[in-house]
Amino acid sequence: MSTRERILDAAADILRTRGVVHATTKEIAQATGVSEPTLYKYFGDKERLLLAVLEERLPGLSGVSVRPGAGDVEANLAELAHAVLHFYQRSIPMLGALLADPRRMAAHRVAMDRHGGGPDKAVAGFAAYLRAEQGLGRIAADADPEASAALLIGACFQEAFLRYYAQGPDADAAPRSRAEALARAVVRPLL
Repeated sequence: MSTRERILDAAADILRTRGVVHATTKEIAQATGVSEPTLYKYFGDKERLLLAVLEERLPGLSGVSVRPGAGDVEANLAELAHAVLHFYQRSIPMLGALLADPRRMAAHRVAMDRHGGGPDKAVAGFAAYLRAEQGLGRIAADADPEASAALLIGACFQEAFLRYYAQGPDADAAPRSRAEALARAVVRPLL
């Protein structure tokens, strides 16, 4: 296994148990058996490392292949919703403490913007998919893709948060049927 992969594995474990606010790059480097400068050689800063963990170690939208015009719109949204539900359920423990520290949250937001990441990306991605389907005539011309995307992403986040709240960081993954129900509730009015 490469050094980069070892760093990502250690970072994913530490971030999941300690959160981004409390985890340090020194701790991650020590767990990997490398120096901090080596860690920075691969990732540049803590936020870039976090982004790599989120993109490469947590299930998410990058593993979903949904194309406008292909398949069923409701099934496609269910696929996307299931991926984002699972992603949120695994990322909440990493990111939750940021909410309690306004200065750290502001710095994190700036860093995520600089690296092209952040929670707004999921809504934008879903809205782009819905706009494309709208352009193909597969959803109503008067539908609001941005509002629909925000509703579905918000519902997925709420579901993930409630699972984490009730069961902790090792909560069972939300079943696909839950993602299907959320997608159905959002997409049916659009057809």
